[in-house]
Amino acid sequence: MYGSSDAQGAGTSGTTGHEMRTIQRAGFLSIVGNVVLFGIKLAAGLTSGSIAVVADAWHTLSDSISSIVLLVGARTARKPADDDHPFGHGRAELISTVMIGTILGMIGITFALDAVERLFHHEGAHYTDFTLWVVGFSILAKEAMAQYAFAVARKTGYSSVKADGWHHRSDALSSLLLLVGILAGGRFWWMDSALALGVSVFLGYTSYSILKEAFSPLLGEAPPEELETRIQDVVRRTQPEGPDIHHLHVHHYGRHTEVTFHVVLDGETSLRKAHEIVSVIEQDLRRELGLEATIHVEPFETWKDRQLRRRSRSNEPPADPGA
Repeated sequence: MYGSSDAQGAGTSGTTGHEMRTIQRAGFLSIVGNVVLFGIKLAAGLTSGSIAVVADAWHTLSDSISSIVLLVGARTARKPADDDHPFGHGRAELISTVMIGTILGMIGITFALDAVERLFHHEGAHYTDFTLWVVGFSILAKEAMAQYAFAVARKTGYSSVKADGWHHRSDALSSLLLLVGILAGGRFWWMDSALALGVSVFLGYTSYSILKEAFSPLLGEAPPEELETRIQDVVRRTQPEGPDIHHLHVHHYGRHTEVTFHVVLDGETSLRKAHEIVSVIEQDLRRELGLEATIHVEPFETWKDRQLRRRSRSNEPPADPGA
């Protein structure tokens, strides 16, 4: 197994001090803004007896909780590699994203159950002008917070900041749904529960989208075809002839990525020469793609024998060594 010694020690998330301060600023602004919005929404919901507005208020407060999770996750992900975590703590970012999605899903389920119960008991709400103004203001404020979070995510590359932005966006859209319902159907006793169910469904969908994006790299997703092609192109410059790389595995640790794969060399290649070839490939991958590579060298004869055995089992033509 040939690999750069740097690959074993490289495990930081790559977050600069400026980026960390930007993330912290976004998190603190989110917490303060959401606590203020929660207070006025909760007051509007309680005075009108609207479970939909109360649900929307708790949805807003959950944004503060997710922002706290974001700050803790970002700080943890920035820790350098150590003896217990040789690849760093970058996956703390993904774990914090999972927590944000889970919180959102639990809130959606809770208020869906409450809405169904109110439907069974024929409980309605009495909206006021105060309720209308609060919901309208919340839409504008939450969309502004979402845009700011998305801008920070583009600047820093943090998926958890992007998830926090979608949390703000989901709050703005659910409030918009609520506003439309209040304007269009405040006369119907069942409208408030129906709106609460709509908000809950939206929360559930947002939760699913966030969790899906976070779980995929945590579970070890297959490398995208584009990345595989780019890695192969880098290898081809050093090894223009011979089979393609194989057994490619990609491991994400936040913004730090490790790759392992097999490269086929002539069986007569000396140990020193093989090491030089692999070192050049590793350096090129690190410089051009930001990847830390661990490469296994396989003799051409061994690779060819395995191809022949595979062919005999499947009756397929052998792979072209020069492909």
